[in-house]
Amino acid sequence: MSDWNPKDYLGFAAERAQPAMDLIARLPNRSPKNITDLGCGPGNSAALLRHAFAAAKLTGIDSSPAMIAAARQAVPSATFTEAEVAGWSPSPETDLVFSNALFQWLPDRDHVMKRILQSLKNGAVFALQMPDNLDEPSHRIMREVANSGSWRGRLSAAGEARRGLGDELHYHDLLAPLSQHFQIWRTTFVHALENHEAIAKMLSTTGLKPFLDPLAETERREFLGSYVERLTEHYPLARDGRVLFRFPRLFIIAIRA
Repeated sequence: MSDWNPKDYLGFAAERAQPAMDLIARLPNRSPKNITDLGCGPGNSAALLRHAFAAAKLTGIDSSPAMIAAARQAVPSATFTEAEVAGWSPSPETDLVFSNALFQWLPDRDHVMKRILQSLKNGAVFALQMPDNLDEPSHRIMREVANSGSWRGRLSAAGEARRGLGDELHYHDLLAPLSQHFQIWRTTFVHALENHEAIAKMLSTTGLKPFLDPLAETERREFLGSYVERLTEHYPLARDGRVLFRFPRLFIIAIRA
């Protein structure tokens, strides 16, 4: 995929911040000294971590040069490093590895999650949140539109950019044996958006990106037009004219044993 666009990503800053805020609120260690924000994006989650833990040493890791550049401007008191998460390991001093909406993109996420938790010192916390929305109409329609147009051949792999998540039992069996404390929960956020186009705009920097990147500009407009038209069939308008957009997410907190 092409590099991420920080400005467009932050066009829905409030909707993207709430899951990170909820995860921070549930953290059992309220005084971590050394924090890594894994998949830090444009610094939105790092800013929340800095506010919550002002005295901590904060490091952000992301594979996108554009996101790292934006994060450095957003949180100048933190250190940001461009790196591929799949090969990253925490330092021995790390007290908290925090990840907001990253691991859903990793094809080998189970191996990476387990390796990171195993690498942490006793009592360190691994906290992550992953969108779990591939079965939602918003994402089913992406795949249906991709399979229905002249772009079908070029978008054949777009639906494989993300694999579905496991269930609660799967992650319990994967991470709980390595943990002295393990929590897992799901939350479905409901975002009241201005219209159906806003759903497409919000997802254009995330879930829609693998579908839009291979297309020319005119094809992107055609794809999005078909996508928005289909959205209207599944997301009725509220009485005030807004659209209620469901967005399920999976949360995990594991304290290393």
